[in-house]
Amino acid sequence: MTEPLKIALAGLGTVGTGVVRLIETNAQLIARRARRPVQITAVSARDRTKDRGVDLSAYAWVDDPAELATREDVDVVVEMVGGSDGPALAIARTALAHGKSLVTANKAMLAHHGLELAETAEKAGAALKFEAAVAGGIPVVNGLIDGAAANAVERVYGILNGTCNYILSTMEDTGADFGDVLADAQRLGYAEADPTFDVEGIDAAHKLSLLASIAFGARLDFDAVECVGISQVKAADIAQAQDLGYVIRLIGMSEVDTAEGSPRLFQRVRPFLVPTGHPLANVDGPTNAIVAEGNFVGRLLFQGAGAGDGPTASAVVADIIDIARGEKGPAFAMPVAELEVMEPAASGHRVSSFYIRFTVPDRPGVLAEITAAMRDAGVSIESMIQKGDPDQDGEVILAIVTHPGPESGVVEAVRILDGSASLIAPPLVMQILGS
Repeated sequence: MTEPLKIALAGLGTVGTGVVRLIETNAQLIARRARRPVQITAVSARDRTKDRGVDLSAYAWVDDPAELATREDVDVVVEMVGGSDGPALAIARTALAHGKSLVTANKAMLAHHGLELAETAEKAGAALKFEAAVAGGIPVVNGLIDGAAANAVERVYGILNGTCNYILSTMEDTGADFGDVLADAQRLGYAEADPTFDVEGIDAAHKLSLLASIAFGARLDFDAVECVGISQVKAADIAQAQDLGYVIRLIGMSEVDTAEGSPRLFQRVRPFLVPTGHPLANVDGPTNAIVAEGNFVGRLLFQGAGAGDGPTASAVVADIIDIARGEKGPAFAMPVAELEVMEPAASGHRVSSFYIRFTVPDRPGVLAEITAAMRDAGVSIESMIQKGDPDQDGEVILAIVTHPGPESGVVEAVRILDGSASLIAPPLVMQILGS
């Protein structure tokens, strides 16, 4: 009989216990597809007395998760601890240094330390797999590494955070404001008690940086991702977008920009207005969806559950099966030494239409000041909507949609108005997708 692939699990939270259930439930199917049995031999977590709803008695328990990587009965370490540094990074470094393959769903750790870990894996002849780190159960990492391998990918963009998508689509359906929907999302378990990483776009930025590296053969550069979250989006913005034929989605977008001569990497996470006819406009709830555009394959759409124990565990075990088959290729589709260093791309020359929302006092002269700033910055106005805010006496929501033009113009108009007594709050600027 073929020797089993022996697995150690570090972290037994929702996803970790999901991996145990999946391997136990589908053991025979997994063995047939992996061409060898997959066997859990050891586990580690902070509290060995906690009832996790799965029987762990058959597995060795290790208090220090980094020790999993030194055991002779372990071939692959599955890291489910989380966090960009600390125990998770120690586990990853130790596993790869000992020649053990590593499977992780830890997008934060990879965004900050992925190149180091990939290089260590290459030197050790081990695999570094992270399908579950991007979009849960959606096979977008392998889709780009293998399925689109023959293509020059021109653009990758999509909905990369289920919490934000749940909040925005619920705001559409109910007319409620951001704070109320966030509180509901926390109560239902869609948002963390501290939702900052999700709602400020950081989680999506981690994922985007990984996709960009794979898609464009670029060295990871998380620090270069321009990141704006959804916390400033109002119910009024949602309603006005709908009146204009759009929905609002938090979109991560990356592409190679050659406008400045040498190739530069453009990476952005921010709320976009998405035309209702676009595939991403119909992605509701905690769903993720990623679009990749290749020069021969055209547009590819990857869509599905972006989180949860079942989908994420499915992606983790898919990586384990790949390793069981002997698939240990470079983590980012090519060796680290061959990944190209790309400087961050400027955004000022990029041409698009924009939605700009101003919160202003209801008094004469305000509109004239705003339109003068647009004129002086060279921004052409396509349409304008002005509505009073029923919750704030004397406040008016003024929304402007621009004609396509360079982004630098909108930035300049906002700069001109900075500090103006005509603005009650800073403007919210959202790009219109595909314009």
